[in-house]
Amino acid sequence: MSATLYVLSTLGGYVLTSALLLKCPGLLHRPKRQRFRCRHISHRGGAGENLENTMAAFHHAVNIGTDMLELDCHLTKDEQVVVSHDENLKRSTGVDVNISDLKYSELPPYLCKLDVTFQKGNECSDISAFACSVLPMANPLVSPESHSEGKDNRIPLLKEVFEAFPQTPVNIDIKVNNNVLIRKVSELVSQYKREHLTVWGNVNYEVVSKCLKENADIPIIFCLQRVLLLLGLFYTGLLPFIPFKEEFLEIPMPSIILKLKEPEKMSRSQKFIIWLADTLLMRKALFDHLTARGIQVYIWVLNEEQEYKRAFDLGATGVMTDYPTKLKEFLHNYPV
Repeated sequence: MSATLYVLSTLGGYVLTSALLLKCPGLLHRPKRQRFRCRHISHRGGAGENLENTMAAFHHAVNIGTDMLELDCHLTKDEQVVVSHDENLKRSTGVDVNISDLKYSELPPYLCKLDVTFQKGNECSDISAFACSVLPMANPLVSPESHSEGKDNRIPLLKEVFEAFPQTPVNIDIKVNNNVLIRKVSELVSQYKREHLTVWGNVNYEVVSKCLKENADIPIIFCLQRVLLLLGLFYTGLLPFIPFKEEFLEIPMPSIILKLKEPEKMSRSQKFIIWLADTLLMRKALFDHLTARGIQVYIWVLNEEQEYKRAFDLGATGVMTDYPTKLKEFLHNYPV
């Protein structure tokens, strides 16, 4: 009887302590110093309003007041850091060639019309990369019903972005596990004195680890492996006791997969797993705890007002969107 009482009292004490620290993490952790705080984040510069990852897209987003530019980086054969989502340029330029096989001067221009990845029916490779270990997704259908157009079809250099927007925070997705790419990006960030205006990383654990080792002054994001660990700690009550090096949690809203595919063509088990992933990941208590610890929570990639509202109602710090104008209009009416 005494052993049972001891176990119950110990368990009760753990649960109460965990609940207290979940609500009041400042009792155990000093909040991280936030060098910038962003609500409005333009995904690939705003891929729904201009050609993705172009200077025209970045200028448009900054001109309407975005808080942060999100972009992707690769390395050319002559070791130039370029802004492009894809390593292979078939989708974006029509030329089946890898960026790493060409010098910067040899890169083909973007097509004048590109699909918007996170609109209904279009390919969602980013979500597939992030969630393939937990979501058994079939290949999404590609549809031409949503696209962007533009005259600026040149693949820019990362340093051009830094020079053009010296005061704008930039979120860099290191797209490949390449030591030279990581070193070159770090050197550019240091050269332009942007450690306080940059966050970098990838879904891959090894890439994020290399980023941190290369330059610990640039804040990093949670990779997929660490997101899964974060969820495990949250649901076992251990999260309030564990310190983290990461300063940003960037996660998809799983429910948007249902709009990217045709729900009637999905199996019941697929819909259930998407619902389960969404239920486990989209938790206000989790987001509130992290933000109280100075860890910003960004949800991607949301393009509808009801998605924006849900993310902010759940306590997300910011939202990544392909439509910066639409998000700006929403935030104008959404209370801080």
